[in-house]
Amino acid sequence: MKNVLKAHDLSVYYGENKILENLNLQIPEGKITVLVGANGCGKSTLLRTFARLIKPKAGQIFLEDDLIQKIPTKDIAKRLAILPQGPVAPEGLTVLQLIKQGRYPHQSWLKQWSNEDEKIVNKALEVTQMTDFVDRSVDALSGGQRQRAWIAMTLAQKTDLILLDEPTTYLDMAHQIEILDLLYDLNVEENRTVVMVLHDLNLACRYAHHIVTVRDKQIYAQGKPEEVVTMEMVQNVFRMNCTIIKDPIFGTPLCVPHGKGQKVGR
Repeated sequence: MKNVLKAHDLSVYYGENKILENLNLQIPEGKITVLVGANGCGKSTLLRTFARLIKPKAGQIFLEDDLIQKIPTKDIAKRLAILPQGPVAPEGLTVLQLIKQGRYPHQSWLKQWSNEDEKIVNKALEVTQMTDFVDRSVDALSGGQRQRAWIAMTLAQKTDLILLDEPTTYLDMAHQIEILDLLYDLNVEENRTVVMVLHDLNLACRYAHHIVTVRDKQIYAQGKPEEVVTMEMVQNVFRMNCTIIKDPIFGTPLCVPHGKGQKVGR
């Protein structure tokens, strides 16, 4: 299996605070990879470092076979797209204006807006079901609509690799599934490599081909959901007792946390 992103001995600091230390990781091409772990463990930092938004203190990152630090910025934007957590659009920006920004890396003074750009933007609108909202202000959209608009902009970049930081945050259950189904379809139908941070372990198991767990500044485990998500892992990574059963619909691991909810017959 070819790896599209590789980190070797990666260390990342915020000021004097060490966030990641000597981390090694490979992201498989053409798959959905989900990063999971306790709050503050460095998942989002790792994703932003992969996108070259954060400069590592030490170590190397390769995008395919190229050292990412040496790739020109505009070329990076043609090869990977990132959707950070809670992006904010300028006030009054319409959905169409937002999505068109995804084509900017492909523009130059020699190559202005083209029919190809128009087709790609329209396709992104269609795939995300945002065609009817093109003239709507982004800040007037609902949470699910707004997230679809940002994903459409990301798709308009037309990159084979998409990084998303908690794309379902603040969304209700129906909209979470809607967004994850969209990303799943993009992976299956267009062979896009998707890497995302998710908090919900059960949704991570359902949608991921590859799960990476982060603990104590390093990778605790990585692999298929059924290989990684165990009672031992949940205890060691999340400090929580649970029972792991098979999801009755999807056959993926289902984590049932132990706690003090209603007991049968109470």
